[in-house]
Amino acid sequence: MKNSAQIISLPIISISDGTQIGTVKTLVINPEKGSIDFLTVEQEDVQLSLKAIPFKKVVGIGEFAVTVESSHDIIDLSEIPIANQLVNKQIRIKNTKAMTRKGQLLGEVTEFFVDEETGEIIGIELHVGDRQAVLSSEFILTYGKDILVVHDNAPSSLLDEAHLLVSAKDQKGEEIAENVSQNEQTSPELAHDVHDWHANIETMVEEAENREALQALREKQVELLKGKRVTKDIFDKNGNKFIEAGTILTEEHIQKAQEEGPGVIVDISMNVEA
Repeated sequence: MKNSAQIISLPIISISDGTQIGTVKTLVINPEKGSIDFLTVEQEDVQLSLKAIPFKKVVGIGEFAVTVESSHDIIDLSEIPIANQLVNKQIRIKNTKAMTRKGQLLGEVTEFFVDEETGEIIGIELHVGDRQAVLSSEFILTYGKDILVVHDNAPSSLLDEAHLLVSAKDQKGEEIAENVSQNEQTSPELAHDVHDWHANIETMVEEAENREALQALREKQVELLKGKRVTKDIFDKNGNKFIEAGTILTEEHIQKAQEEGPGVIVDISMNVEA
């Protein structure tokens, strides 16, 4: 477990050549999933657009550095509209107010904690009255730009120390695993619900405000990717080779990738020559 301050400003090291390729500038929060989806990157050279590393490309977050396999893991956020959409939401968590569903002000959030293996937000630290306390993310209903909405029972669920979040998470995980084991034969839907927090980028598309917004997003993807060369083989959602490395993308390629789903189009976006 790391708090956000322990991650921001860490050097980013490429494992393949042992060089520093930037530093962590900000953490891009996915409010629907309650996770860190991207680390934005600050580099010494002049940046004309925002660069970032998808959290799934992070090999490790240590005391002294964030490691990735190579500099190719850094992407241009303008090439992935959905990622850019997350940045524009400006969800910050720190310095926001925590409020219950019934409008009771719980306190001001001063820090949040992340599972460095998965990017999941584990909990938050708050200034409550005259003391500091922590709250598990399971009590958070909404991550907003200015307000975090929490369960009405959150005030009675505060913890004194951050390390207790890990114990609570481990205990919760054991309870979920046990419940799934007991119910998976009679209620397969339960197993699906347990893993809802793993919802991928497809969920974000499904929750797009309207069909026009989705169409505009797809047109932007075509505009950004058309004419670019794919640097690795791309596979469809069934694991079949979909586009060979070296292919110059046409509008037809991109439209077929969009039909395969968001995961395929994101894979293409992260594996094309600039």
